[in-house]
Amino acid sequence: MTGPVLLHRYAHLDEVVLHYVEAGEGHPLLLLHGWPQTCWEWRHVIPLLARRYRVIAPDLRGLGDSSRPLGGYDKRTLAADLRQLMKGHLGIDRFHLAGHDWGGPTAFALAIGQQEAVSALAILDVVIPGDGGDGFSQGGRRWHHAFHMTPDLPEALTAGREEAYLGWFYRTFSHRPEAIGEEDLREYLRTYRQPGAMRAGFSLYRALPQDVSDNRESLKRGRLRMPTLAMGGAESWGRRDEVGKSLRLVAEAVEETVVADCGHFMPEEQPQVLAERLLAFFAGIG
Repeated sequence: MTGPVLLHRYAHLDEVVLHYVEAGEGHPLLLLHGWPQTCWEWRHVIPLLARRYRVIAPDLRGLGDSSRPLGGYDKRTLAADLRQLMKGHLGIDRFHLAGHDWGGPTAFALAIGQQEAVSALAILDVVIPGDGGDGFSQGGRRWHHAFHMTPDLPEALTAGREEAYLGWFYRTFSHRPEAIGEEDLREYLRTYRQPGAMRAGFSLYRALPQDVSDNRESLKRGRLRMPTLAMGGAESWGRRDEVGKSLRLVAEAVEETVVADCGHFMPEEQPQVLAERLLAFFAGIG
């Protein structure tokens, strides 16, 4: 990553040690990555956003260079990790928030549980479990959801084959497969080959029934009140307008954008477009 000074730090929290990167000054902006990625997915976006914001991008529980507890992969618990990171560790009471892939449902869990803390929310190429619709797994089209939820089998079949398995997603879910190059693949494999990392990633999916239940419970108390941005990739495995349809079910004020020439991996396929849209959306919201 180039541009503003990027700092690598660790927060020792109650249940987990979170690795995070930080750059820039200004109103805090928390970026949450997805699977099968780490905070590395924001490498092109952070320098652009850090010109205006204090950007904080952690590795989620179990992934990247964070520690790997056996449990706690429901998104409400991940959100609690992040609230402790922001308020307890960094002393930040209010911040902008953006989440991609599983970072999106995690961001939603954080925002719905701490509405006073999140000044604005962006959800990138994912829908919200328990939103009242039925599109999370697209009627089984996203076959890996059920596979990852199967106990033990994914770990057995992918052990020692992480490059082949994860590489399939980087190539197939991208409209611009060159966006995740050899250096990036090595960085992702460096962490996903570590003991417990694949299990942690699969556990994000195994927690899906709990996520649905938790979100439905939260929504009974009301929808998101902060300004919310829905962004979907227009090509390949991008979610297109599904993101906006989902967010309109759970939030009161939604803006929608479908990003052209982009599949699922928006922060890597279209970092300039993403950064410009986020900067425009967050401008003037305190």
